[in-house]
Amino acid sequence: MPEPRFTAAAFLRDHAAVLVLGATCAAMVGTCCLLLGVGEEGALAMAGIVVLALAAGLAVEYLRRRRFWQDTSQAIDLVERSGQYESLVDEPAFLEGRLAHSMAERLEQMANTELSDLQDANHIYRDYIELWVHETKAPLAAARSMASRVQGESVDTLESLLEQLENQVEQALYCARSSTLQNDYLLREVPLAATVREACKRHARFLIDHGTIPRICIDDDLAVIADEGWLVFVLGQIAVNSAQYEATELRFTARVEDPETSRERTVLEIRDNGIGIAPEDMPRIFDRGFTGRNGRHSGTATGMGLYLVATLCASMGLGVCAASEQGEGTRVMITFPHDRRHKL
Repeated sequence: MPEPRFTAAAFLRDHAAVLVLGATCAAMVGTCCLLLGVGEEGALAMAGIVVLALAAGLAVEYLRRRRFWQDTSQAIDLVERSGQYESLVDEPAFLEGRLAHSMAERLEQMANTELSDLQDANHIYRDYIELWVHETKAPLAAARSMASRVQGESVDTLESLLEQLENQVEQALYCARSSTLQNDYLLREVPLAATVREACKRHARFLIDHGTIPRICIDDDLAVIADEGWLVFVLGQIAVNSAQYEATELRFTARVEDPETSRERTVLEIRDNGIGIAPEDMPRIFDRGFTGRNGRHSGTATGMGLYLVATLCASMGLGVCAASEQGEGTRVMITFPHDRRHKL
């Protein structure tokens, strides 16, 4: 259904009953004048006066309402959040406009109250998840310590399961923080090669179990601007994703593009030789909860790993994109701008 707009034609249609009544009154006045012997010219003049009075009244009402409704329509297109409408539209002089303006103010107050309640609920949820993660990490660390002292064929499986559980716990933490991540990071120079090694080390058991060999071809002196903890998490999610989808080799390389210009940047490329991604799934791989054909086939995907990768990269001002050919592998590129004033 098209959005209604305040136009002259719409105004006249809305006042069709008034037009009919006015035309009827003009005809009745003209008829009465004829019956009273005023003559045709006099009758027409009297009917014309009625018509002019009606037209003038409608014109005044149209002009009084036009500015308010046009301002309201423009404000709806401009406002980005509740609370801005009142500052963009002045209270009109006519009754219906004042009523509409008052209702809009009340709706803004209700929306602000609901938003405040949602923010409070989100903070409570986040605090709970963070507490849960903190409380969960302690028994996980104890279980890892115990597993390292146990002998037997099942130890490797146990350690692998514990590592997967730790990864899921960490995902839950970042997911709970995803709406307020802008307050949680510290950008500074971090050594890229060492950060990649740390990410692979954290998921070493998972990579070994899936037969995935990481190859890090990055100069040890190369540094990028990022939050080190976030970057380790991002790279870990990409590595786990590659291993999960049958990659036997995971290659990390880095290059500098557009050197000595304002758009100079370092591009980290993570390339695997896994099963790749279906073409129809590519546009949505960074969407929240999207698992795609591969994820549905494996039955274990949550659709949160790459979503968190995109969310954290955006918060750090990094660019991230992917390319894939089904059956040939996948490439993920993370772009680190050298000049932080330029967004990617």
